[in-house]
Amino acid sequence: MDAPFGRRQRMMPLSVMVTLTEERQLTAVHILAIDLAKRSFQVCATDCGGVFLFDRVLSRGRLQQFPKEQPPRVVAIEACATSYFWGRFAQNCGHDVRLIPLIYVKPFVKRQKNDAADAAAIAEAVMRPNRLLKLALRCRNR
Repeated sequence: MDAPFGRRQRMMPLSVMVTLTEERQLTAVHILAIDLAKRSFQVCATDCGGVFLFDRVLSRGRLQQFPKEQPPRVVAIEACATSYFWGRFAQNCGHDVRLIPLIYVKPFVKRQKNDAADAAAIAEAVMRPNRLLKLALRCRNR
């Protein structure tokens, strides 16, 4: 396409545009919620207002590199057998780690139970500590 003055417009390659938007998203991240599994790990990122930024599937090797590349953030992980290993790993990278029991995460799963929905529920659960405490007390009293 020709511009009004006869010059051709230069378009930025799509790969460059994608990396620029990913960099902007990574700088706005406040909470990284990780749903652990055996081979692939779901990472959900939100900003400080709770706005969903991105959702990624990472392999074990990539998950070991990902926290090292990030500045200190809140890392929320659902408490399970392997969460203590990954929690210590993220804590050694300088992150603030919060392990959340399954009973606190379960009310925030909004759709089918899968890794992406679980990671989003973990991110939402870590932002609402007062509601979780009230919910836990109600569950214990029953």
